[in-house]
Amino acid sequence: MILRKAVLLFATFYSVAGLFPSPGLAAQSCESLSNLKLPETTITTAVSVPAGEFQRPDASPTNHSSVNLPAFCRVTGVIKPSTDSDIKFEVWMPSENWNGKFNGVGNGGFAGSINYRGLAAALRAGFAAASTDTGHAAGGTDARWALGHPEKIADFAYRAIHLTAVTGKAIVQNFYGGAPRWSYFASCSNGGRQALMEAQRFPDDYNGIIAGAPANYWTHLLATAVWNMQATLDKPASYIPAEKLPALSQAVLAACDARDGVKDGILNDPRQCQFNPGTLLCQGTDSPACLTSPQVDAVKKIYAGPINGRGQKVFPGLMPGAEIGPGGWAPWITGSAPQKSLDFAFGTQFFSNMVFKDASWDFRKLNYDADIFLTDQQMGPILNATDPDLTKFNAHGGKLILYHGWNDA
Repeated sequence: MILRKAVLLFATFYSVAGLFPSPGLAAQSCESLSNLKLPETTITTAVSVPAGEFQRPDASPTNHSSVNLPAFCRVTGVIKPSTDSDIKFEVWMPSENWNGKFNGVGNGGFAGSINYRGLAAALRAGFAAASTDTGHAAGGTDARWALGHPEKIADFAYRAIHLTAVTGKAIVQNFYGGAPRWSYFASCSNGGRQALMEAQRFPDDYNGIIAGAPANYWTHLLATAVWNMQATLDKPASYIPAEKLPALSQAVLAACDARDGVKDGILNDPRQCQFNPGTLLCQGTDSPACLTSPQVDAVKKIYAGPINGRGQKVFPGLMPGAEIGPGGWAPWITGSAPQKSLDFAFGTQFFSNMVFKDASWDFRKLNYDADIFLTDQQMGPILNATDPDLTKFNAHGGKLILYHGWNDA
């Protein structure tokens, strides 16, 4: 009995102190948060949402228009750290049964919208969660907003995700009367870059971080996208239509699948596969079952990756064995037609709008010596999350998990 009373007193003390908030018990009404004053922040709405079907603001004919959610407090706002900043964010907090934790939700591509799917998943799991559009409204492959707007680039690169974490946790603390016990961030691709940016630049924002498929060496990754375009689009004969990818994949597997001792359609270690695309060279009429000589050269360049004038590798090429399937070459390399691939979209949008500041910039002109040096000088310090020093993150017990798949083109 004495031990039970001690535990109750301990929990009560830290609940009052704001260090151990009682999960699910709001200290004030959701609507009262509309009067909350935070640095550089304007709360635009604070509304209690009842349990049931919630109409997602990003609904479209190809997107689920509604999701079933528990009751929650929805807070929207804008953060303006510069005169050209307009960082929109949302914080969703369970009205009851909060697990005492905070979840930062990341963005893919060039961001440009609140990640409502991520917010909904976090809310259903009992988290209070926050997401941001990173300071602009646009499609995930559209970077035209960046042309002539260096402050917006900074917001996208690192500032918005950090300020949303700080602001989101402050809103959570005001709503529940205590700070989250643990704070987590998990995302992939550009979201993985955001995750590493948080661990490297803002080590106190999160206790635990998952960085999935991180696009952290942003400048060289997108230089590789242009390299792939130059390989396949420099001349019309080099373009590889998606209908040829199954034959390429089968040839890779025929050459390397059994090297791990099991013929199962999987390369356990693609680095051991020394596949020669020339084995697919058409011996007669061009068909989906073979590659023309210009296409063979293009495939070799894609596997090799970009190389500068001194013969140094700028970024690793793609591994053999991932030519088909989700996330394979069809969406990224070939696209549905020339200049319809994700590589084309990301590569041209990045270099034209952020680096060269020229909407008419031609991807064929990218030089892998002077231009990459310029890109690293201008954009590397802003966009790259490549600092290996995680001393400060580790000092407060921060935990970081990274994952990446071989089959990610």
